[in-house]
Amino acid sequence: MAPPPAPLLSVRGLKVHFPIRQGVFQRQVGAVRAVDGVSFDIGRAETLGLVGESGCGKSTTGLALTGLVPLTDGEVTFDGARVGSETGRDLARFRQRMQIVFQDPFSSLNPRQRVRDILRAPLEIHRIGTTAERREAVFAMMNRVGLRPDQAENYPHQFSGGQRQRIGIARALMLNPDVIICDEPVSALDVSVQAQILNLLEDLQDELGVAFLFISHDLGVVEHISNRVAVMYLGKIVEMARREALFAAPAHPYSELLLGSTPSLDPRRRHRFSAGFEDVPSATAKPSGCAFRTRCPLADERCRAEEPALSPRADGRLLACHHR
Repeated sequence: MAPPPAPLLSVRGLKVHFPIRQGVFQRQVGAVRAVDGVSFDIGRAETLGLVGESGCGKSTTGLALTGLVPLTDGEVTFDGARVGSETGRDLARFRQRMQIVFQDPFSSLNPRQRVRDILRAPLEIHRIGTTAERREAVFAMMNRVGLRPDQAENYPHQFSGGQRQRIGIARALMLNPDVIICDEPVSALDVSVQAQILNLLEDLQDELGVAFLFISHDLGVVEHISNRVAVMYLGKIVEMARREALFAAPAHPYSELLLGSTPSLDPRRRHRFSAGFEDVPSATAKPSGCAFRTRCPLADERCRAEEPALSPRADGRLLACHHR
């Protein structure tokens, strides 16, 4: 039997802590542990959904992977090579292969640049192609994402929100990346436009074989587009499973809370589990043991004293809970 293929992107023990400083001499008095030991893999042409409440560390994880915020600790391996020690051409090549689509299509585009300049910039920075080849590449990419080439002379304010997000996706694709970090790419759009953008991403994945880390708080969107889903709480992944398994029967109490908070007409999707939304702990002072214990009715002394490890279960999912 052949071994399973190696993951395209492998993350182990990723941590991002932001120091808290006070006083005249700006001494560090604490830290915001935004991401506190996250591990996951993404295969080629796979979509991993990353979900959780606002402030759980989802977006910071994506920014850390692309180098937009520094890592505090952890190891990132991309296509067999460790990320973080590259310099010069190796670093440029890595940045070509991993791109990001930002949440807000209104602020992520330079309002003083025409679309042609926004899309041409990645090629110029990496010195790819001649002037004529870059122009043709811009027109071809606009066609690919559903924009007309004659709109290349327009400025971002002349486009709708959905069209601006198409421009953001086109910019991320200009360098033919292997992985795209999608940081809530449809949350600022109308529902009908959301469907168009999601369908576009799926078509591009089928056509180009690109992998996605899809970060969102919208569980309906994640269920539609993801192959696997990781649930994040206070900087840690508490459950990871195939999409079908997670949405059919969430195992972690927090996962069940998230799904139970989403309205559904399907009686099979109505969960009786309940937990408080109040008293959410701070990332600067997390509870001892299991971070979710202050909101979980299953919590006991073991949960207070011992942090559960993310470990495999019989059904193939990864789970961090003492009672499930």
